[in-house]
Amino acid sequence: MELRKDAKYQMVIPTSMGIRITPLNGQPVHSSDLFKMQATSAESNVGSVASYLGMRVKILTAFVKGSPIARIIRDNLASRHMEYEAKEVEQGNPWGYRHQINIADSGFGSRGPRVTNDRAGEVGRTLSAGDFDLERIFGAEGAQIVHLSGLIAALSPETGRFCLEIARAARKHGTRISFDLNHRASFWVGREK
Repeated sequence: MELRKDAKYQMVIPTSMGIRITPLNGQPVHSSDLFKMQATSAESNVGSVASYLGMRVKILTAFVKGSPIARIIRDNLASRHMEYEAKEVEQGNPWGYRHQINIADSGFGSRGPRVTNDRAGEVGRTLSAGDFDLERIFGAEGAQIVHLSGLIAALSPETGRFCLEIARAARKHGTRISFDLNHRASFWVGREK
């Protein structure tokens, strides 16, 4: 497989960043009052592996403007040696935009792991191709691989178009496309066709 040799980035990854909270000491969610919080997304976890191997990775995302959670996410991405480019979205009001929350029960003994996603008002649902200069990112700067996820495409009709535009820009400039289906049927309800 040939990869673009003049690319600034080995990998570009569009994602919706959020936080994961996990009960300490293997406790079930409902009986714990102490949780570990991590900034995460399935897609950025792929980028972490590449960045830890010394590859240059860029995350494309959205942040809630002025949010302390957005600050945690920014600092976390930097600690994982990943660059990011993001639009900032006003929260709007107490019921407006926020970063998604992933509540993870790791399981213990015969109790299996269980994950609950709280994605109401998720800022990542606003991601749009118009938020980024795709010609600069894939043309002038260049990327060897763009890693796309079906989960991001499923967040909203707009993010579906966002992923298609990224794939088109990547292909135009010789960037290889990695695609993780990451299908969640519940994300497509009412849009199956």
